[in-house]
Parts: sequence; C-alpha cells; structure tokens
Amino acid sequence: MKTFLLLALLAAAPGLVCAQATTVKTKTKTPAGSTKAKITVPAAKPAEPTFTVDENKVEAKAAALTANMRQALNLTPAQVEKVNRINQLSVRNVEVARQRYRANLPQLNATISDIGQSRLSMLKDVLDPAQFAKYQRKREEKMGVPSQLQGATGNPAPGLPVRGEE
Repeated sequence: MKTFLLLALLAAAPGLVCAQATTVKTKTKTPAGSTKAKITVPAAKPAEPTFTVDENKVEAKAAALTANMRQALNLTPAQVEKVNRINQLSVRNVEVARQRYRANLPQLNATISDIGQSRLSMLKDVLDPAQFAKYQRKREEKMGVPSQLQGATGNPAPGLPVRGEE
C-alpha cells in the first residue's frame, strides 16, 4: 500500500522530480514471507521561479554586437558564427540575471561582471591575438578605462608644480 501511495504521489507531481535522489527503504510482503527492498526516489526540490527571456530581443542584441565586432575586427565566417553564439549566451544570461536580481543591485552587478569575464575568456579563445588586443582597446575606450598615454598628457594635479617650473 505504501509503495502504491508513493508511486501515485510521484505520478501526480512530475514537476517535483529533480536530479537529486534519496534512498527510501520500504517493506513489501510476498506470499513466501516478508522481504526488504531499496527504492531510490528523487528528492523534492523547492520550486525556483522560472524566468522567461524574449528570444527575439536576445537574438537582435547578439546580432548587433556580432555585426559590430565583425566589421571592427575583420572576423572570418567561422569566427562570426562562434562570436554570435558567445554573444547570444552572454545576452541571455544578462537578461535572466536582470530578472532574478532585480531587487538586489549588488548581486546583479556581481553577476553581470562574472558574465562579462566569462564572455571575455570565450572571446579570447576565438579571436587571434591581434584581434583580441584591438577588441580590448576598443572595449577600454568604450568603458572609459584610462590608458597610460591619457594620464601622461593630462593636466597636473592641483598644488603640484608643472614640469619645468621648479
């Protein structure tokens, strides 16, 4: 009877089944006597909210990123295909993170940073060294990261003497 109830519960709630499993011992009686049987039953996992992503939006953003990179870096057709897959994966992950961590801005920023680092690593594997160096330069310009040349040509800090006036 217990086995039947357990099987009925599993059949009624397929959404509760997940990869983790626990071992449950049950006793079943046979005409010759009683025997023990081990049955592995999937453990129930708390339901995690699912996040839907607009695939058209993901594909459009990834296509725009890929087109810009193709033009700026002179990508080969094989590189274009790989870069497009990387861009789609990254854009999709960012969209899911935005939904998941909408109320937790520090966690959202950390997750987006991780996605960016992962994307950078994957792009480094696809691009040749010259293309990757050019991509890094363009990325730093866009992000506003100062290069060594910009710091040397800027104005001196207030209160410090200007070179040659000492």
